[in-house]
Parts: sequence; structure tokens; C-alpha cells
Amino acid sequence: MESNQIKAAVKEQYAKGEATCGSLSGCTDNAETLAVTFGYSVAELATLPAGANLGLSCGNPQALAAMRPGETVLDLGSGAGFDCFLAARQVGASGRVIGVDMTDAMLEKARANADKSGVGNVEFRKGEIESLPVDDNSIDVAISNCVLNLVPDKDRAFREIYRVLKPGGRLAVADMAWEIEPDASVRKDMEALVGCIGGALVLGDYVSRLKQAGFASVAVEKYSEAARKMVEMSGAMPPAGIEHLVSVNITATK
Repeated sequence: MESNQIKAAVKEQYAKGEATCGSLSGCTDNAETLAVTFGYSVAELATLPAGANLGLSCGNPQALAAMRPGETVLDLGSGAGFDCFLAARQVGASGRVIGVDMTDAMLEKARANADKSGVGNVEFRKGEIESLPVDDNSIDVAISNCVLNLVPDKDRAFREIYRVLKPGGRLAVADMAWEIEPDASVRKDMEALVGCIGGALVLGDYVSRLKQAGFASVAVEKYSEAARKMVEMSGAMPPAGIEHLVSVNITATK
């Protein structure tokens, strides 16, 4: 499927401003339950402005990133600002968080949420992960939560992430992956693509592509039950080969 078709479908889906990552994600009613399932604390979630948590997580990059005061953090596909606002608390007033998203509706939500919360060390920029509106060697930590599977040109995206990270910078990703190549019908189905399934890489290929982009110390944790939980909470029909679908936490360094 053509890259522009996929991007148009993703934009259309998320322009609705709804917590509907296709057939995988929970709905807004399940947003907090889903976040807690992935390791966010109730106390953390209580600090968020209303409307920031859209239930679009498939993991917890916050727990992987080990962010420190004063660092600059980049959230890849920042949505309504969920992970940005949590990161802002970790890096403190001397730190900075940049959220990048390609969907105007999400950027509007995120900026409105920032205004409501009074968070001053977060900004949101419009852009695509394959062409980040961010300077070279300017980011300490790049995080992403259930977004990279949606990017059509993953090799270009990984090179861009590598470009913007400082030497020694860290990547912390929560995403979906397949343990083996899924049925061809899953790859061709637009609902599966928008729903975080169809574009998910096979895990071994994911790691190889990160290394080809220049990343080192690539580490993976995988959670089969998390993927099942997402499908269960969404009430959707499980995709073909669901037993080979996993939620993954991936870390790497530049």
C-alpha cells in the first residue's frame, strides 16, 4: 500500500480526536485502566490535564527512558500530550519536552491541554517522524508510544531519530511487533494498518533496522499478554495470528 494512502488514513482516523487506534486500542472509558496495565501509576495519571490520556498506549516508554532533570525529550507522535506532560515533570523546569505530531486535531488538543495545565516546558510541533522539525544532535531522550508501527518508511524514521539525538542519546519505545510475519491479509487491511497491527514489524527485523540506522545497545522486552489485553478491552475481533503479536519495549543508544 502506498505511503501517502497510509498517512492519509492515519490522519483521518486521528483527526476525529477519538481514542480509536483501530482494532487494538481501548476506548476513552478504558484509558486509565489500560495505562495502569502498562505500568503508569494512578498518581502519575492524576497529574494529567483532562483529555490528555486517549487510551492509545501499548506500553510505557516513561519507565524505560530514565529521564533526568534538565534533559531535552522528544515525543514521536505526541497525540494529545499524554507522555509529554509526564516527561515534563521528570525533566523539571530546567528541562524541555518537544512533542511532534502530523495531525492538526491532535496538536490542537495537546496545546489546549498545555494551556489548561500551565505546563511551560512543553511545546508541540507539526511534523512527520520521517522528517522531524528538530535540529541535529539536540535531543537527550526520544520516546514513542504505539506510533512507529504507523510510519510507512521506518528506515527513514529511524535515521531521523538517530540524527536528532545527541551522542549518547537514548531511544525508548513502546510499540507493537510480530514474532513471525503475519498473514498477507493483515498487511493489506487498512483497518489493521491504522489499528497498529498491519504496519508492525517482525521483531527481529525491528532490531536489525535500528542497528542499520546506527543505534547500539538495542534491548527488547516483549509482552504477549499486553497485546491480548488491548484486543480484549477494545472488544474487536482478534486479527489472524494474534498469538504471534506482542507489545514490546525497546531501548537503544546513539
